[in-house]
Amino acid sequence: MKKRSLWIITTLMTAALLGVFVMQLYYIREAYNLKSQLFEQNVNEALNDVASKVQKRYAANHITKKDYELRKEREQDFRARAQRIVDFKERYKDEEAQRKLRQQEKIIADLNMRDSLVRVSFPMPKLIPEDVFQQITSIHNNGKSSLQVQVDVFSDEFGNVISGKINQTITPKKTSTFSLVPGKLPDSIRYLVYNPKNLIPMAITLEQITPETAFDFKREDQVAGQKYRQGLKALMEDTVILEDNSLNYLEDVAKEMRQASIPIEQRIPKDNLDTLIKKELLNRNINIDYDFWVKLASKDSLLYSQAAHQTGSSGFSKNVYKIPLFGNDIFRDPGLLFISFPNKNSLILGNMWATMASSAGLLLVLVFIFAYTIYAIIRQKKISEMKTDFINNMTHEFKTPVATIMIASEALKDPEIVEDKKRISRLAGIIYDENVRLGNHIERVLSIARLEKKELKLEHEELNVNDLILVVTDSMDLQLQKKNAIVDLQLNAVNPVIFGDELHFSNVIYNLIDNANKYSAGIPKITISTRDTARHLYIEITDEGIGMTRDQTRRIFDQFYRVPTGNLHDVKGFGLGLNYVQDIITQMGGTIKVNSEKDKGTKFEISLPLNQN
Repeated sequence: MKKRSLWIITTLMTAALLGVFVMQLYYIREAYNLKSQLFEQNVNEALNDVASKVQKRYAANHITKKDYELRKEREQDFRARAQRIVDFKERYKDEEAQRKLRQQEKIIADLNMRDSLVRVSFPMPKLIPEDVFQQITSIHNNGKSSLQVQVDVFSDEFGNVISGKINQTITPKKTSTFSLVPGKLPDSIRYLVYNPKNLIPMAITLEQITPETAFDFKREDQVAGQKYRQGLKALMEDTVILEDNSLNYLEDVAKEMRQASIPIEQRIPKDNLDTLIKKELLNRNINIDYDFWVKLASKDSLLYSQAAHQTGSSGFSKNVYKIPLFGNDIFRDPGLLFISFPNKNSLILGNMWATMASSAGLLLVLVFIFAYTIYAIIRQKKISEMKTDFINNMTHEFKTPVATIMIASEALKDPEIVEDKKRISRLAGIIYDENVRLGNHIERVLSIARLEKKELKLEHEELNVNDLILVVTDSMDLQLQKKNAIVDLQLNAVNPVIFGDELHFSNVIYNLIDNANKYSAGIPKITISTRDTARHLYIEITDEGIGMTRDQTRRIFDQFYRVPTGNLHDVKGFGLGLNYVQDIITQMGGTIKVNSEKDKGTKFEISLPLNQN
């Protein structure tokens, strides 16, 4: 029944796995078709862009050619107009320089005339610098500067200088105090003069240029600037005529491009066609080898070909695409551009690597889950079988002492035996021994249960391993003598003291010696040795018994597992001993290893830390 259930579960899981596999294949196929459609769409868009750029380059070449001719024609006109503008600007600069010179001469003449008026109106006039003028005005005029020149010179009752205007009616003498020499005249000319009435000193100021003269100069500059701008504007008016000619030039280019006599070979940029195709394909992430060729649309005539893989331009396949280069031409052959991709499938599959990898990963996960499930089912089946064997063995082990106790109890009821005290004592001893045996079986099972639940609390006390081994072997002397076992003790550990639980560690040594004794076909030969290092104590228990295979060695510490005994039919047990041994050693901070060879014997090595207080 169990085998049938396992077969049904395996069949269902296999069917489910196949269903998932088929779905993954369907998904990959649909993804491939979608990628193929996207590839075709990108190729058609790239070809449309190539045809558009070929037309634009054809138009651009015509425009460039016509533009060169037009530039040659207009080059002289540009040069002449530019030269006229340059000459006009140079002439304006010369006139401006002459005008500024005349203005400066007029300023000097006017300044000399006013200087003459000052010298006629006041005795002993003297030019003074600005700092002296500031000192005089601040001392004699309470800090108020005389900024206007005077005619009626007089002083107040305190002798301070009073200012007025120069009398222009006085006939001046011509002087040349100021001249056109390098250097800049100050904006205000300062004099120290004396009042002709009372000879009181006073300060006089002459402005370099009068407001009336400055206004005349400004108006003169404005008139000259306006004339310059008007003349320059008249020279620049030829630009409008140039724009009108540009419009006519574009119309001429359009007429030439529509001429039916231009062959298609002159309209296709053969040198740049491959570059255009490659660029447009790369813009759409298409980076594979391709072949292309150009033919006439009206007849089967090859104009241009670049085929590195010899795809065969005469035959059409799924991987060949075409487009007219000049689709708007009605009266001229538009020409056809063909392009083929020999490695199209490799590109599509390369773009699907993520999808395929995820599908493969999912499939592997499902296979792993399937395998693990089958493994878990088989393992659970084996565990179930081992538990059944354990229950059978435990029932047998419990049944034997119970049956012995029952027989001894019934014998005690016999009146003849009641009167024999020796027989009563013997039967009572049997009942006691069987009770002890039954209690030991129960304690072993309970210890394993406590170990699994982590409820077993180990004592932590000093143990002399050499002495403990001697005690255990001495207690097992009767068992060992029954099979004439030979025990060789090599207790060479110099420092055999560890910290642990004496009871449980004694059980560990007992179990290992008991197994070595039970699993020997002939006379058991058992070697028990100890040795120590700086940090660890090692205990080795070696026998020359039936040994184990590699698979049995891997499972020896599993709960309920018992090694098949072959011809040994009197080996009893629950399959808990070595599992118990491993748990105790692990809780004591140590490790246990097993090395066994079939029909040659087994060696158990225990490693425990020293001085673990």
